[in-house]
Amino acid sequence: MTMNAKRRRAHAKLAALPGVRPVRRPFGTGAATGGDDEFDVYYVRTGRKSAHPLLLIPGGPGAASVALYRAFRRRAAVAGLDVIMVEHRGVGLSRHDDRGADLPPEALTVRAVVDDLAAVLDDAQVDKAIVYGASYGTYLAAGLGVSHPARVHAMVLDSPLLSCADIAEVRAQTRRVLWDGTVPGTADLAAKVRRLVGEGVVTSKDVQLIGDMYGVAGPEVLCRQLNLLLAGHDWLWAAVGFGARNLLERKTPYQHEPDLVERIAYRELNYGAEPDGKPLDPAIALREMASGDVEFEAEPYDLVSAMPDFSWPTAVLSGGRDLTTPPAVAHQVADLIPDAVLVDLPTAGHSMLDTREHAALQVCRAVVAGKIHQLPSRAAELDRLQANLSVRLLVAAIRLAAMAEGKVPDAVPRVVRQVSPS
Repeated sequence: MTMNAKRRRAHAKLAALPGVRPVRRPFGTGAATGGDDEFDVYYVRTGRKSAHPLLLIPGGPGAASVALYRAFRRRAAVAGLDVIMVEHRGVGLSRHDDRGADLPPEALTVRAVVDDLAAVLDDAQVDKAIVYGASYGTYLAAGLGVSHPARVHAMVLDSPLLSCADIAEVRAQTRRVLWDGTVPGTADLAAKVRRLVGEGVVTSKDVQLIGDMYGVAGPEVLCRQLNLLLAGHDWLWAAVGFGARNLLERKTPYQHEPDLVERIAYRELNYGAEPDGKPLDPAIALREMASGDVEFEAEPYDLVSAMPDFSWPTAVLSGGRDLTTPPAVAHQVADLIPDAVLVDLPTAGHSMLDTREHAALQVCRAVVAGKIHQLPSRAAELDRLQANLSVRLLVAAIRLAAMAEGKVPDAVPRVVRQVSPS
């Protein structure tokens, strides 16, 4: 794809925002460059400058930084935080080469993205940063720790990925919650899911949406929504599903653009693992979402071997309802990193950065203040903080849909359309 006039105008507007800068980067890294071709990777810095700014890395791959997290950075600046965010190569402002054409596939690798992060710190004249990664961003954060350890002052791993083997625990936790009902409070939920699967209403391709709803709304609210399906009100499920996807996927230019960078997810991180033939396999939904090759080749880092050498203060954040990067993975990460602190938020889902912004900001402030080891004792307090406005609206829409049960046909769609990133 080449930039059209509309995209060029949007690009120019975002590139002109205060604090936004381009950095010239090669298409590849080291011997893999394949020539001298370069392009611009963009980044943005917000807040009063400090010696150790927060290098904030969102999830994906596919999430943009400059536009999508603009409101978050404003609130972070008000909280006294100095934040740097890099527009991931292949996404948004960093999507194109100098001719306006999409970056070639060979330019899109985890190691190249990690080297972009280090290059941005160079351009910003930052020796060491506090590196905060969320979801996929935790893999990049840890990769920076492996490839450029001298650039890390402290680290926050929010809903961490560890390795391509994570899929085993993702499947196990998904089934404990949604199929077996062995997690406290999920027996009724699992019974409804089993019935819907038996009737052919729900299949493995629905697992991601159901899991996301469980994460943000909890089992009781999700049960109400599944009751609609059991009662045949599938249009209400579709309406609320639209709102959930708008909140959790946001596939829009300069917001969420996974089409080029999905090759990283599948080729290097095994997002599309081979289905295991059992019910509710999350890998099936991810394989069906792909627009290209889903075959896994090789992981860029061995984090299980590397993390015991991390020597900086680290906080690991885990949501008790997270089915995307389950708590067991976060616990393993915390065990691997010397002196890491584990911060469990029992009622949270995936990615505090995206669903529990108030908690994420409090964590950032604590790490900046050198109080990282106090965070576990504040876990209950952090868990009680409000979810993002967009999440609260989505939960309200689910509740309203459950109460409506087809009696007020226009009410639910109007509420769902109000759901947008906070």
